[in-house]
Amino acid sequence: MFRKVLVANRGEIALRVIRACKELGLESVAVHSTADADALHVKFADQAVCIGPPPSAKSYLNVPMIISAAEVTGADAIHPGYGFLSENADFAEVCRKCKLTWIGPSPDAMRLMGDKIRAREAMAKAGVPMLPGTAGIHDEMQLLEAAEKIGFPVILKASAGGGGRGMKIVFEKSKLLDAWSAGRTEAQAAFGNPEMFMERYCERPRHIEIQVIGDKHGHYTHLNERECSIQRRHQKVIEEAPSAALSDATRKAMCDASVKAIAAIGYTNVGTMEYLLDTDGSFYFMEMNTRLQVEHPVTELVTGLDLVREQIKIAAGEPLSWNIEEGRKPRGHAIELRINAEDPVSFAPWPGKITALHMPGGLGVRVDTHVYAGYVVPPNYDSLLAKVIVHDVDRPAAIRRARRCLDEMVVEGIRTNIPFLRRIINNPEFIRGEFDTGFVGRLLAERPSAA
Repeated sequence: MFRKVLVANRGEIALRVIRACKELGLESVAVHSTADADALHVKFADQAVCIGPPPSAKSYLNVPMIISAAEVTGADAIHPGYGFLSENADFAEVCRKCKLTWIGPSPDAMRLMGDKIRAREAMAKAGVPMLPGTAGIHDEMQLLEAAEKIGFPVILKASAGGGGRGMKIVFEKSKLLDAWSAGRTEAQAAFGNPEMFMERYCERPRHIEIQVIGDKHGHYTHLNERECSIQRRHQKVIEEAPSAALSDATRKAMCDASVKAIAAIGYTNVGTMEYLLDTDGSFYFMEMNTRLQVEHPVTELVTGLDLVREQIKIAAGEPLSWNIEEGRKPRGHAIELRINAEDPVSFAPWPGKITALHMPGGLGVRVDTHVYAGYVVPPNYDSLLAKVIVHDVDRPAAIRRARRCLDEMVVEGIRTNIPFLRRIINNPEFIRGEFDTGFVGRLLAERPSAA
């Protein structure tokens, strides 16, 4: 096992990893920008090192400074959290060359699954269901021929993409060339790679994730699914486990396909297989996230497993801590609400000082947060303030508990999306579990000026 882990991140996830380290008896090192000097992850780590000014490029994305911080403090492992450098295979490679253990999958696996075209090829070879689609598209003739073969509507995606950047949905042939050109421009600007590919577009799918995990001893398994269809502009807002949309047969098929996939590529540590669930019950591979997910707590609450501790132990060479033949059947239902510092109508970021704060509590309530009364939310980073995660015996009970938590929560001095979250969990379609990835867009269109 390691002696000291450097956490190459900030906010609630940095604090989350530090807590796991303490519970394993490990020392922790926090890195921070000058904007985060008073952050909780800095206060609760055993050591802290300032690595630069507020801009991420000069601090949390500054690989030489992070490596220097690890060397100065004597850290022997690095946990990247999520976001920032967590899916940067080159950073993982640098860590290994500097004799620092990377707490995550291998750089080769990260590169494979980070390239959406190569990932499609690898998953198809492993027998994972795929939407009709293409490899990379390099000219207009190839683009037009592919669209005719697949049939409209189609979706264009960036090979190196994520988060919806470079993504274009096309319903008719006359719009195809302009969409391809715009997508290539966006992809080049966002990822330094203009390559695009095409798939058939599912018009009203659900977004389902399968949590997968593998160790260095050849053990590969899953921890069931998460429902992640409540999204705004491809960014998740509410997640839950299990999904109300899956039959037992579909759930088993998705989980089995996911385990076969990670075994085929020799994937170690935690990861997430993401699928589109079509209206007819068919499911199709979308992408794989080779890191810990923001929404991992819902899986933890229904399985009773600490995924961050598992990450650390797997990186240290230990086997999975449970019998995978017996599995981990979910218990009850969990829902995660993302609390953001943003206007609840325009969704504009809302940095500033939190003048008063009260977090919800009680049985079955978990709050992952890095903020406190008097904390100044900086304008430089993601607007996530907290994750409120509830657990109860079933979905209706979990919704009631989530509703109670939002009513208890008080954040003064800045605006948050709490009123918007109330709209969602009180919506009849959400309560019935009858929604898809377009739910939020339709909800906002109904009452665009309401809070």
